[in-house]
Amino acid sequence: MTADPQAQPRGTLATRTLAMPADANPSGDIFGGWVLSQMDIAGGITATRRAHGRCATVAVDAMVFHRPVYVGDVLCTYADIIRIGRTSIAIHIEAWALRARHGERVKVTEGTFTLVAIDDAGRPRPVPPEDPAASPREPAA
Repeated sequence: MTADPQAQPRGTLATRTLAMPADANPSGDIFGGWVLSQMDIAGGITATRRAHGRCATVAVDAMVFHRPVYVGDVLCTYADIIRIGRTSIAIHIEAWALRARHGERVKVTEGTFTLVAIDDAGRPRPVPPEDPAASPREPAA
């Protein structure tokens, strides 16, 4: 199972985390639900930044698990906003594993997540227009 060296992640790096033994099933593979939760976190970070406030996941579509994730892999999630509605944001999210043992990077999972911008009471609110003056780079930590 060799990774395609030409393959590149789609979108912007949103999260990076280490797959640990506590995240594994009895066979030693990482639970798909753990991978899904990491992707949901990436979607939340991306949508919250774009909507300038709180967002909630309302749908996960077209989820495809390509390859397993193993204990010791570094899971990197990449997010690409594909559609902005009045209150919703659809984001294509890919999860890539950095396999330390083999020195390869492989796409393990991808899907489309839809999040809705919500107010302090949890009701949908409009996604503000994109600020053309805003820098596409990360804010300083």
